[in-house]
Amino acid sequence: MTVEIRTCKNKEFAAGISPIWQYFGVEPDEELNSSFSRILPAGRIHAAFDGKEVVGSTSSYPLQMTIPGGPVPIAGITLVGVRPTHRRQGILSKLMKQLLEGAHERGEAIASLWVAEETIYGRFGCGMASINGDIRIDREHTRYRKHWDRLEASQVSREQALERFPLVYEQVAPRSPGMLSRTRDWWDVKRISDYPLDRHGAGPLVYVLFERDGEPAGYALYRHRTEFVENRFDSTLEVREALGVDVAATAGVWRYLFDVDLMAHTRAEYMPIDHPLFFLLAEPRRLRFRAADGIWMRLVDVEAALRARSYASGEQLVLEVVDAFCPWNDGCYRIEEGEVSRVKGGADLRLEVRELASTFMGGFSFAQLARAGQLEELRSGGIACADRLFASSPAPWCPEMF
Repeated sequence: MTVEIRTCKNKEFAAGISPIWQYFGVEPDEELNSSFSRILPAGRIHAAFDGKEVVGSTSSYPLQMTIPGGPVPIAGITLVGVRPTHRRQGILSKLMKQLLEGAHERGEAIASLWVAEETIYGRFGCGMASINGDIRIDREHTRYRKHWDRLEASQVSREQALERFPLVYEQVAPRSPGMLSRTRDWWDVKRISDYPLDRHGAGPLVYVLFERDGEPAGYALYRHRTEFVENRFDSTLEVREALGVDVAATAGVWRYLFDVDLMAHTRAEYMPIDHPLFFLLAEPRRLRFRAADGIWMRLVDVEAALRARSYASGEQLVLEVVDAFCPWNDGCYRIEEGEVSRVKGGADLRLEVRELASTFMGGFSFAQLARAGQLEELRSGGIACADRLFASSPAPWCPEMF
């Protein structure tokens, strides 16, 4: 039977997102499907139908993400899966093609995602755009290099967190490449939710608000994982998210977390590679930072994406971009005085679209890619010029998997 690729109707929502769940050992119920439907319109689910059965699907959240220059609309790729019965039939390629074409038609110049398997997404033009990592630090090694004033901390309810935490986040996200602009529904469904499936044996989610002079300055979401070894506490504080509006607030939030009673260890995931803790702590090595790839990006419309970005200097650079999967991007682009235009020839660098995605937010340099043999310098000095233009700080970071 011929497999049909199309977007889903509202009544097909649950079936449309069903192929991925078995890979995570999840049997979705009505509550889970209802929650996802609040943040993912059915029309953004691309499904492969074998008769009436959905055998594969890809989806994209309608999101905004901060890039150097400010927030832009993106397609947040998620819930990608093909049933084992229908693998190796080209279904995923067709689904990804339709998803990217849909994003292009909507004017979403960028797509972003977290990848389960790196080797899958490179062939669709996606490139690794950031590095993040996990930390696990023992309580006795959490001393700071200098004293920081403590913030006023209060444990709040889920409802209070929904009202107050965004006041902190909205100060941080616009200046941090890779962070998402969160709607109220996104906060409710994705960040402060406390689904039993998410606990993995740990306790309920705790919500703590930090204030300075009566104004929200930080927040933390965490769980207690209680363990005993030889009749002594060997428990871990598992941090889902901790933010401060500035370095002093960040220091205050983490000081509180490190000092929670009866916790022998503090663990956190999705930490940026340039987190202030590396210089706040007297013993940063004790963080045991384990690095991994963070978000990946796909430039759906190279010209529009380049125009949306800000640049560090007024030099001129011409990039020749190769894009076999989305051929509308194939060509040369000149960046001059912050303006971007499509030109014919005269390129300083030639690279695949996935490599441009890796450098787009400043997470990786053109020189790094050149050392790995992933781009071609056509004019002497072109690599150095590109690195000056695309330089950005802080490092790109997304504190949540979507």
